[in-house]
Amino acid sequence: RDAKGQYLFDLLCHHLNLLEKDYFGIRFVDPDKQRHWLEFTKSVVKQMRAQPPFTMCFRVKFYPTDPAALKEEITRYLVFLQIKRDLYHGRLLCKTSDAALLAAYILQAEIGDYDPGKHPEGYSSKFQFFPKHSEKLERKIAEIHKSELSGQTPATSELNFLRKAQTLETYGVDPHPCKDVSGNAAFLAFTPFGFVVLQGNKRVHFIKWNEVTKMKFEGKTFYLYVSQKEEKKIVLTYFAPTPEACKHLWKCGIENQAFYKLEKSSQVRTVSSSNLFFKGSRFRYSGRVAKEVMESSAKIKREPPEIHRAGLVPSRSCPSITHGPRLSSVPRTRRRAVHISIMEGTARGHGRGTHTWSPLPPSPVGQSVPYVPLGSSQSSESPPTINHPELVPPLCFSSPSLQLSPAGAQNSPDPGAEQNLSQSRSPCTAAEGELRALCPGTAGLGPPQAQQVNKFLLSVLRLLLVTVGLLFVLLLLLIVLTESDLDTAFFRDIRQTPEFEQFHYQYFCPLRRWFACKLRAVVNLLIDT
Repeated sequence: RDAKGQYLFDLLCHHLNLLEKDYFGIRFVDPDKQRHWLEFTKSVVKQMRAQPPFTMCFRVKFYPTDPAALKEEITRYLVFLQIKRDLYHGRLLCKTSDAALLAAYILQAEIGDYDPGKHPEGYSSKFQFFPKHSEKLERKIAEIHKSELSGQTPATSELNFLRKAQTLETYGVDPHPCKDVSGNAAFLAFTPFGFVVLQGNKRVHFIKWNEVTKMKFEGKTFYLYVSQKEEKKIVLTYFAPTPEACKHLWKCGIENQAFYKLEKSSQVRTVSSSNLFFKGSRFRYSGRVAKEVMESSAKIKREPPEIHRAGLVPSRSCPSITHGPRLSSVPRTRRRAVHISIMEGTARGHGRGTHTWSPLPPSPVGQSVPYVPLGSSQSSESPPTINHPELVPPLCFSSPSLQLSPAGAQNSPDPGAEQNLSQSRSPCTAAEGELRALCPGTAGLGPPQAQQVNKFLLSVLRLLLVTVGLLFVLLLLLIVLTESDLDTAFFRDIRQTPEFEQFHYQYFCPLRRWFACKLRAVVNLLIDT
């Protein structure tokens, strides 16, 4: 339960046989439907506001500046899955001709060459590549697939897809809904090349990373400080829906700027959201920067790992999207989930506190699982996921106690191949004994209730210690201000304020005389005895 985010992330990357892992991250959504990136330096459990089972998604966090230049095919395939998902959600905006070409690359990569016997007239209309598309676009996709892409392997088609996607203006966009100072809806995003503002599916602002001098937030307000040519300084102001969304936007901006702009990770500094030391949030990017990642990738020398691609299964069972391109990556609650398997092994957990591992063949895309909300009584059996073809991220997993389970893994169990990774529960038994020793009144409670009582007592104790420490510091500062002869500018300014003078003469001096009187009385009493 004390495992850091880095441990969980490394476990996933090891399972995927992924070495170029710095481009990826783990995302989760809290009960208020606010997205978060899992912080690798903090405990996983402490970052989760929801009750187990926890549902997280393996996503591309930092889009490669040139995805075609990635060293390994497994990395390119994972980025391909993410960008294909971006295309479906309407985050990757493009012209009709570009959209047809991208969709044709997807068809070629996932169903192979055109075969008249297998692909009847109108076969491309059975697949969903975009939020919405016309019959004319479907015919164009099929035409390109038939005539221009024959003979391309899945790897080649994916590589061509990445090369084309990288040239689009909205490549790498992970939008954050906001409003500008006029109240107009906008989406803010951070790309490999800079800061982007989108309005009405059009890019209205693009600011390079070397022009961004500072980012900060206060409540729901996000400020971006820009220094352009001829020493022209601009402050862009936007308003997020909630303070939590604004903080998430700020943290994403800090991480993206550090990753793409800096030369070395040693140049990363802790950033504060406020100019005052004791106010605001402090955050520090903890990973490597893009230049270091590329240098490390160039040193990779191994046999290419085997890739198990999921076939693209036609589906019209899900309702079509009629609301146009969506720039929000939060899925609609009405949608349901389909699994995309991208690896040979599947992690699956049975029971709370037990970890099991079972290597499985890839699962087909067309199998759906029922949606179960977070925290429901059925969650441990049917992990909640997102339900729509090509809608899920490269990997989703759900965990009662940090068990790893890709969405949909329950559709193809293989109990005979499972290997138990967690043996006994003796540590829990020992912890229960310590808990009862600390809290005698909890002897009649079960382990979960006793742990909650113990956590509450520890929280109260920490609060008391912090309060006493702050009062002690304030007392020392008060004594220095009133009794010392230090004449620094800081102390002089405080002493000259009317409020301090009133406090000093009306409250502090009488209290000091009363305390001195009582102290003399006690000393005289001790001398007499």
